[in-house]
Amino acid sequence: MRYLPHTRQDIDQMLAVTGHADLNQLFETIPDSAKTKTGLNLPEALSEWELNAAMEKLSSQNAACGSCTCLMGGGSYDHYIPAIVPYLISRSEFMTAYTPYQPEVSQGTLQGIYEFQTMITALLGMDIATASHYDGGTALAECALIALRKSKNATKIAVSSLIHPSHRHIMKTYLGPSGYEMVEIPADKNGLTDMAAFKSMDDIAGVAVQSPNFLGNIEDLGNFRACADEKNCLLITSFTEALAHGLLKSPGRLGADLVAGEGQSLGMTKSFGGPGLGLLAGTQKMMRNLPGRFVGKTTDANGQRGYVLTLATREQHIRREKASSNICSNNGLNAMTAAVYMATAGKTGIREIARLNHDKAVYLKNTLVGSGFKSVYNSAFFNEFVLKAPAGFADKRRELAEKHNLFAGVPLESYYPEMTDHYLFCATETVSRQAMDLLAKEVQS
Repeated sequence: MRYLPHTRQDIDQMLAVTGHADLNQLFETIPDSAKTKTGLNLPEALSEWELNAAMEKLSSQNAACGSCTCLMGGGSYDHYIPAIVPYLISRSEFMTAYTPYQPEVSQGTLQGIYEFQTMITALLGMDIATASHYDGGTALAECALIALRKSKNATKIAVSSLIHPSHRHIMKTYLGPSGYEMVEIPADKNGLTDMAAFKSMDDIAGVAVQSPNFLGNIEDLGNFRACADEKNCLLITSFTEALAHGLLKSPGRLGADLVAGEGQSLGMTKSFGGPGLGLLAGTQKMMRNLPGRFVGKTTDANGQRGYVLTLATREQHIRREKASSNICSNNGLNAMTAAVYMATAGKTGIREIARLNHDKAVYLKNTLVGSGFKSVYNSAFFNEFVLKAPAGFADKRRELAEKHNLFAGVPLESYYPEMTDHYLFCATETVSRQAMDLLAKEVQS
């Protein structure tokens, strides 16, 4: 979209409508302390073509995923995207992120969201799914609020310290002003959430566990289900890698009450950090507690099949302060992208992609251990794992990025200070065997 500045005539016409003599009078409600006295120190204006050239020069300093090999995960993943996905979602019928409030002119979009909801429930083994949320972290925070609101007495939510650090930060931001407390469950020596620590907690409305967790290890959700039953609290599970559920038992089969996660892996590029896709699903009894929108299937006066927004009365535009959430924006275009991706891959395709991810990660781990890395955990993992690096790896890692466009591992010390020289590695179907062997060779040289 081109930027079209207002002309002097445009400004005068608007001021005439607002009743102000000039722009200074329009902004007189802004305190003088917040106004600049000297004006903005900006360079000379550029023509459109000069500006395009300047922006291209700036963008060339970044390394896009398509031009490099990425062995980093930590919540954002490289996957092949079939050409049909960007082609279909770029069609004018789908190219909107706005909620289709008028069903008579939005049947295509509504059906797409309905199919998205249906496939997400199948992937996660749940009864219902919303029409998407902003991202995985906000979806998880909404789950925590649901658990706390449903509890009659408990004011605390137990959260695994192995949930993605950014998602935990979002939860704290949500819960802080609400007067609720978030208590973290530490990790055990196996890189899993400490079950014994959770069992010792009281006054808990719900427990949130990520699987595979931030360190890549697969949690025993069945045990958490049993312990949650003993404490009479909800079990909330989360994830950052949606394709893991193509291979693992679904959260629904393991007894989750609510499931929240990030859907970026379902046909979306990393795009320098976003946008993502918040997935939120629950059991049937949670339907009227979930925020956001649901699309339902019905029939019209002539008996023809049709799709409509249903159960949206919890939202800010209708219930206002009584709404389940006032910031439950959906990512409609991203949800449509995920629907097209899942329909293209199919159940068998998603399982095959998941298997390939796991097998490549196992090969990468074995190869790196053979080149001097130390295995940290023996727990089962999907496509991410933690290794302790040999001396000098930080410099080697920088050289690999500069010389080979190979980005290897996420340093974990900033997230867990005790994990000095520990790195989180990831391998997806996009990583070649040659790239993995190159990493091992360079580390040994």
